[in-house]
Formats: sequence, C-alpha cells, structure tokens
Amino acid sequence: MKRISVICGFLMTMCLSAQKIEVLNFATFHMGKTPDAAKVSFDPKSEKSQKEVFEIAKLLAEFKPTIICVELLPGENEKIKNDYQNFLKDKNFKTAYEGEVSLLAYQIAKIANVKKIYGIDEQETGQYNYRLGYQLKNQVDSVTYKSFIPTFIGKLKNQENLSVKEKLIDYNKESTLQDLITANADILTHVSTANNFEGADEAAKYYRRNLRMYSNLNQIPLTDKDKVLIISGATHAAFFSEFLKRSPKYQAVNVFDYLK
Repeated sequence: MKRISVICGFLMTMCLSAQKIEVLNFATFHMGKTPDAAKVSFDPKSEKSQKEVFEIAKLLAEFKPTIICVELLPGENEKIKNDYQNFLKDKNFKTAYEGEVSLLAYQIAKIANVKKIYGIDEQETGQYNYRLGYQLKNQVDSVTYKSFIPTFIGKLKNQENLSVKEKLIDYNKESTLQDLITANADILTHVSTANNFEGADEAAKYYRRNLRMYSNLNQIPLTDKDKVLIISGATHAAFFSEFLKRSPKYQAVNVFDYLK
C-alpha cells in the first residue's frame, strides 16, 4: 500500500507540474490609426462605439485575466504601466495610447483588477509589402493572388454595417483567422518570377514578425496561477492561435466562452 501511495503521489505531482497556463487569445480590428492595408470603419470618439466596446470589455473581463498583452513594443512597458496607473486615478486622463489599448485593454484591466499589462509587438522585421502581387512583373502565376485578394477584401467590406460585437465575433471565427493568414502571408507564395521566391520571402517577413511577437510573450514571467489575455490585430491573433495549439506551456481558452 505504501508503494502505491508513493506512486500516486508522484503521478499527482507530475500532473500538477504539467498544468498549463490559460490564454485567451482575442482578435480585434484596430480601433484607431493604423498603417494596415485593411482598415475597419470605426470612430473611437463616438459615444456609441465606446459603449459597444465597453460591453465587450465586460464580457472578456469575466475570464479574470491576471496579465494582459497588447500590440505595443516591450520597450514601452514602463510607459504603459504609468499610463495605465494614471488612467485608474483620473477618469478624465487622456491616455497615451488610443484605440483598443485604452478602449478595451485598460477597461478590462480595470474591471478585472489586472496589475500588469505588457507590450509584445515587434517592428524590426523590415518593411512588408502586402501588395507585391499587384506590382511584380512577369509572374509565373499571375492569377491566384489577384483572384483571392479582391474576394477577401469583399468579405471584410460586408462587415461594415455590423455592430462592433458582430464584427469581433466574425474576426474571432476560425474560418476568418485562417483567411487572414492566407491573405497576409501564404497567398504571396503564389507570387514569383521563374525560379525565384519574391512572394515567399515577403511572407517570411510576416511569419518572422509573428514568431518574434510570440517569443515576446514567452519572455514574460508567468506562473501556473496566471491567466493571460492577448489583445491584438486579428492576423496576429490568427498566428498565435496556431502557435498555442502546439504549445507545451499554454492552454488556449475558447473566445466564445466569453464573447457571447
């Protein structure tokens, strides 16, 4: 009996040590100025828009995150910390960060009493040419890229009359996330001249940026008691979704358990 107890204790210890950190990976459109090629119509100063986003914040706060990650550079973490503290102290404080950081991340953090907000963005990859398929001459395949992109953009335009919540629900669907990886990276592998890799090399830049962003997440000090909420542009969230599926450290949480 003693030996069985020891084995059971060992197995229990192993299970506890293997407990994964829960991560809620939330895809959003940029709610402020953005250099992204695809932009969503949204007025961050509109009272109606602010109310809609606050309703989303209340839903996501139910996850009870201990840490929130946003699409800002890690070098700004101290600035984010001070900015958030001033936001908490003064309801009229004008935050340094517009868009989803102040409208969504700060509001969730306030509701859920989150102490730490980290930037995980990366911008050193170099200029990324989304439009190479329209610019490169003498392509081996001049059809696939040019037929896919207008169809994809058309799907985004169909969202214009949706509410903020409806747009975010659509952004977080698996089918949308997969389309975003294709549109922002994989479709470029069809763009090349004979025996060259112009499009693939552009796509690799975007893969590299997202891998580095994921590496920034992995450099944040976490324990198995932490619950992490990532708020990022939908294409980044699409890549994170793929990385999280294979992670030995994290357990992805279903967004639609909260985005109801």
